[in-house]
Amino acid sequence: MDKNIKIEMPQDVRFIIEKLTEAGFEAYAVGGCVRDSLLNRKPNDWDITTSATPYEVKDIFRRTIDTGLKHGTVTVMLKSEGYEVTTFRIDGEYTDHRRPDGVTFTRELSEDLLRRDFTINAMAYNDESGVVDLYGGIEDLEQGIIRCVGEPDDRFDEDALRIMRAVRFAAQLGFDIEEKTKLAAAKHAPELSKVSAERIETELTKLLLSPHPEKIVDMYELGITKEILPEFDRMMETPQNSPYHKFDVGRHTVEVIKNVPATKVMRYAALLHDIGKPDLKTTDEQGVDHFKGHAYRSEEMVSPILRRLKMDNDTIRDVKKIVYWHDYGISGKTSKKALRKMLSQMGAEYFDSYVAIRRADMAGQSDYMADWKAQVLADIIKAHDEIIEEGNALTLKDLAISGGDLKALGINPGPEMGNILRNLLDKVLDDPSLNTKEQLTKLVKQEN
Repeated sequence: MDKNIKIEMPQDVRFIIEKLTEAGFEAYAVGGCVRDSLLNRKPNDWDITTSATPYEVKDIFRRTIDTGLKHGTVTVMLKSEGYEVTTFRIDGEYTDHRRPDGVTFTRELSEDLLRRDFTINAMAYNDESGVVDLYGGIEDLEQGIIRCVGEPDDRFDEDALRIMRAVRFAAQLGFDIEEKTKLAAAKHAPELSKVSAERIETELTKLLLSPHPEKIVDMYELGITKEILPEFDRMMETPQNSPYHKFDVGRHTVEVIKNVPATKVMRYAALLHDIGKPDLKTTDEQGVDHFKGHAYRSEEMVSPILRRLKMDNDTIRDVKKIVYWHDYGISGKTSKKALRKMLSQMGAEYFDSYVAIRRADMAGQSDYMADWKAQVLADIIKAHDEIIEEGNALTLKDLAISGGDLKALGINPGPEMGNILRNLLDKVLDDPSLNTKEQLTKLVKQEN
């Protein structure tokens, strides 16, 4: 115990702890909130652990929700906020490598902390006792170490997801995984095949959004991606012998991930933008590698991979768009006519994302022709800004003529009307000056 360290707890958390203590029970803030407070990070939530049983907790507080009585958890409601209060417990067997078959309540804090995953998450705090650190969590925080509580083999055998959590915490905090913990993680990595896709996706997303997404390489080295994203392993094992590249496909991908904005869509788009390259690799007579059509192949692979991870439809749609178009304009000068057609097909709302991944892609390449590539992108951005400023039509709703106008010309709603409107848009994309009601009406009359 360290009574000298003081943590500033929210008023509600302190109130709950004090009420439990007044009733004769032990109570502490526990886990991630203690860790984050010691790191001067703002905790996302505050968990409370106590020697009181769930029914004893319910007797003390007026408004509670039976969150998980079987596992010892009651949610105490204070105004509109809920706080999970969990009884000290000892976990039973983990036969499914996911959750204990049952739990036994205990009055000993030490036994509760022993069941937790990592030392930095196995600390408790209240104002009276200070930080209760029985397993070296403070020292590991100071040294930047992720270490299992007790035997790593036991912790990972209990819940295989802890293997991913070890890397994720390392990525979020900029820590390293302790050697014994790392060896056990590699040994138990195949057990991730028994973990639900939803839990896998949560941890992978947190890692990708972290300050150190490059830690995904640790997942590769520990055999984690072999189980959850084998396509990444293929990228890591695919060289790019080309003057345009200095990394293999996988390490290039990591550089792109690091250089896009830390949003879910952009980080997954970066992760998957070259996922199709291993399928399309060819080598010419000079020994130079080529990956013709890889953007299209990568886009085809996005849905199966993200659906396997149970990703939502909106994210899948957005990632596919960015992956499909990420290489646009790479071959050289692009005309405004071509760019209008690209914006119409891609959706102008994705342009900033396109620019972000193009810049990140270049950051992960060699310096060969870097200035030229930067100028090509600058010219595309300039042309885009002019197109937007000029108000060029890019979608059917931008046309100066509508379905109602066509109906007035004797064209019935249906496939024919849709085809006419799309044909008019194609003409306007080629020549924006045609986008007047008079000229479009004239075209319709000429062709129908």
